[in-house]
Amino acid sequence: MKLLAFNGSPRKKWNTATLLWHAMEGAESEGAETELFHLYDFDYKGCTSCFACKRIGGKSYGRCPVKDDLKPIFREVEKADAILVGSPIYFGATTGETRCFLERLAFQYSVYDPPRSTLFPGKIRTGFIYTAGAPDAMVKEMGFDRFTGLTEMAMARIFGSCESLWVTDTYQFTDYSKYMSTLFDPVAKKKHREENFPRDCEKAFGLGARLVRGGR
Repeated sequence: MKLLAFNGSPRKKWNTATLLWHAMEGAESEGAETELFHLYDFDYKGCTSCFACKRIGGKSYGRCPVKDDLKPIFREVEKADAILVGSPIYFGATTGETRCFLERLAFQYSVYDPPRSTLFPGKIRTGFIYTAGAPDAMVKEMGFDRFTGLTEMAMARIFGSCESLWVTDTYQFTDYSKYMSTLFDPVAKKKHREENFPRDCEKAFGLGARLVRGGR
């Protein structure tokens, strides 16, 4: 069993990355191998709308033809038992790097036919971890989860299943006095992190374990 984790945050040691590490530990507790990719380390763009992956009889049918840093990663995904994508929420959506990755990953396997078939070889489990500086009530009020839910539906259709974990009211920086951030109460933020983030890490551990339990 193998789980591939993708960090869509520009930070490698903060909220999103920390939760992904705990999810990987959860997968490893079930006997799985894990590997973490930091998306900001790679050179790639979003879908170029060339439609080569849809051309009947074409040499790239069902495969993204773009030759960049994502090409070998897609081959690794096809050999994995589960994938987990983590991203902060910026202006109500995942980061640009995350979105570009998901466009390229999913579109190549999605078929334009009435049953909305998939060309992905087999079924694997997929998951998302979202981190947001906004509190949970604001996430729901502003509909951030509805936007990400559309992507989750597509992932479930193409790959087999999808589940997500939201971690809200996160700590953006350790010293709020150094940044213009009067929207937030730093004392409340600190208290929330101390009381809730350890539990969120436990939830991430459980998510990682579930994604690999039983294999494909």
